[in-house]
Amino acid sequence: MSGRWEPGSPEARQAEGAGIFCLPVPTPFLVGPVNLYLIDDDPLTLVDTGPNSGLSAEALVDGLAALGRRVDDIGRIVLTHQHMDHIGLAGVLARRSGAEVVAIEGLAECLGSYTEWMAADDAFAERVMARHGIPDDVRLALQAVSSSFRGWGAPVQVDRLLAGESSLEFAGRTLEVFVRPGHSPSDTVFLDRDAGILLGGDHLLADVSSNPLIARRLEWGLPGSAPDEALERPHQLEIYLDSLAQTEAMEGIELVLGGHGPAFRDYRALIAERRALHERRAGKIRGLLEEGPATAHGIAERMWGNVAVTQAYLTLSEVLGHLDLLIAEGAVITEEDDGVVRFACA
Repeated sequence: MSGRWEPGSPEARQAEGAGIFCLPVPTPFLVGPVNLYLIDDDPLTLVDTGPNSGLSAEALVDGLAALGRRVDDIGRIVLTHQHMDHIGLAGVLARRSGAEVVAIEGLAECLGSYTEWMAADDAFAERVMARHGIPDDVRLALQAVSSSFRGWGAPVQVDRLLAGESSLEFAGRTLEVFVRPGHSPSDTVFLDRDAGILLGGDHLLADVSSNPLIARRLEWGLPGSAPDEALERPHQLEIYLDSLAQTEAMEGIELVLGGHGPAFRDYRALIAERRALHERRAGKIRGLLEEGPATAHGIAERMWGNVAVTQAYLTLSEVLGHLDLLIAEGAVITEEDDGVVRFACA
């Protein structure tokens, strides 16, 4: 598979035949371009918006123009999840076009208080990193990077709240709504059953595994709205694997349009590949622990070397997810010393 949307491919022709057009826009992130989707129906609908960037906005305007459309024509903006490469321009576009903004309820609270939510996420990440062995200087550097990245996102008021297992109506189609947390707490996918097309966001991608990044639960709300004892680290990979199983059981999907990379068809085979990948990684971590107990960050360093420092929170999330699986199997135990957790073979 190619790492980008492929204009003119059979998959692109099927999507466009159903009135769904891909508008890739650049991002400043390693993942590369993000795929936005324009649904040519009433109302004219944009699924995701790209980051809050002049380059992204320019690419979106150019993509719309190629289809004979303008930002002012957009009547609805649908958001798949909370990551800034998907929501950053939502407020700007809504103000310019007057479009209604649509998202699931928990995501609406997150986006309406974006600055406060990001600060709470950063504080939560700081606690997770300290507990799992990331040194003070690395945590400080990561917090500075996170603060500098916040500008790629921006607050937006959500006008219509969606629930899971609900629907979103158009003049010529219905999108069925399914919440699939894991990659983020707010991942939402939309099925056009008549066309056989799933708008999947980052829930499942053709070329890369969707990293289940540890994040605060949506139901915790802003700081102060949930008791401290509820702020326990979510087992994000277990949550993601459960969401994949729900998607695997779905019927009527001929084509998946992902938030990055090319469209793809055999989603069940891809889910099986992703599940096998996670099983292999868990096995590798189990093998590393045979060398002796270690923190999650120490395991990441054994696996990835310097990458475990430059991408410390991502690799930490990866390792902790697989450790959660191993603990559930009874293969790994934890031991705590002075607030720092170490893992060992059972």
